[in-house]
Amino acid sequence: MNRFAMNGLTMIGMVIAVAGLVAFAIPVFMTHETKDVARIGDLKLQTTESRAYVIPPALAGGGLVLGLVLIGAGFFQKR
Repeated sequence: MNRFAMNGLTMIGMVIAVAGLVAFAIPVFMTHETKDVARIGDLKLQTTESRAYVIPPALAGGGLVLGLVLIGAGFFQKR
C-alpha cells in the first residue's frame, strides 16, 4: 500500500482547512441580483440589488482548527 495514500477523513479535513484559510483571506463577499421592477410592452425597468456577507473570524478559525484536527485524526487512524 502506498505510504502517502490519503483516507477520506484526511481529504475532508483538507477541504475544511482550506475553506477556513479562504474565509480568513476574504472575510467579506458580495452578491448582485438583478430584478425586473416594471414591464410595459418592450420597455423593462430593472434594479440591481447588492448584498454583503461577512464571515466572522471565529467561524473561519473554527473551520481551520477543525480541518487540522481531522487531518491529524486521518493520519493517526492509519497506524
